[in-house]
Amino acid sequence: MRGIEQILAKLPSDMQREILSLQANQKDQIEEIRIRTGSPVILSSGGREYCLGGRYGQPTDSKLIQDIFNSVMNHSAYAYQDELSKGYITIEGGHRVGVCGKVILEDGRIKAIKDISSLNLRRSREIIGVSDHLLPWLFDLKGNFLHTIIVSPPMCGKTTLLRDLIRNLSGLGFRIGVCDERSEIAGCYLGSPSFDLGHRTDIMDGCPKGEGMLMLIRGMSPRIIATDEIGKPGDLVGIEGALCAGVGLLTTIHGSDYNDLLRSSIGNLVSTGVFKRFVYLSNKPRIGTIVTVTDENNRRINSSE
Repeated sequence: MRGIEQILAKLPSDMQREILSLQANQKDQIEEIRIRTGSPVILSSGGREYCLGGRYGQPTDSKLIQDIFNSVMNHSAYAYQDELSKGYITIEGGHRVGVCGKVILEDGRIKAIKDISSLNLRRSREIIGVSDHLLPWLFDLKGNFLHTIIVSPPMCGKTTLLRDLIRNLSGLGFRIGVCDERSEIAGCYLGSPSFDLGHRTDIMDGCPKGEGMLMLIRGMSPRIIATDEIGKPGDLVGIEGALCAGVGLLTTIHGSDYNDLLRSSIGNLVSTGVFKRFVYLSNKPRIGTIVTVTDENNRRINSSE
């Protein structure tokens, strides 16, 4: 159960007891806890879904949703207003809580969310050493880091792998600049990272990737910039800045194969060979399975797993 205590602390005591009464393998592999108005509480664990028992196996009322929401925000909605406008809140331990409800607009921009109807408490994991066997494939014969992108559908462990790669690269002596737009890579809470990203890593937290990458280049002179879920048009500004500065790129993107990448907003960078390594992940037979590693010509370079 290590790493989920901060999530349980946000839940009612009787819901905590229901979760703690689950079988050990179910508890240890919890990935998400979804709470929706009018539906039972559903846990995702080990790639399967389970309904909680007792009263939490019955339709959930809006009061329970609101009580848990207030607990997540430490009863201070104002303190989390900016984060909430993006549809999620990062809590202690780097865990993320997704929020759905009535969106409040101001001058065409999302200001807040009220009348909360759904919460998704998503567990953030740290698995030290998960990237060890991948490292040798990410360098050329001279020991230079190659621009790398981790590719996978949602919930396949790409952020967990990215996090450990950052730690490993930092340990090898590289200065790493992390642009953590969604506060998920480092899991910063009140300025302190929740995960081990190494001693040579600087974190720009909560900043849009395009601007954050440029800020890191100007202020921290990293050798590698790492970020998560690249793909918005504004991200390209930061990528171009890193390329012009000779800084290595390590990032992730949603997708399943090479053709998905070509159709994405970074398709031109892919087709022209900017990225030299593509790491494809799957959740079968388990989350974080490396399916293959390919080069810029879409040729497999790693041996069979």
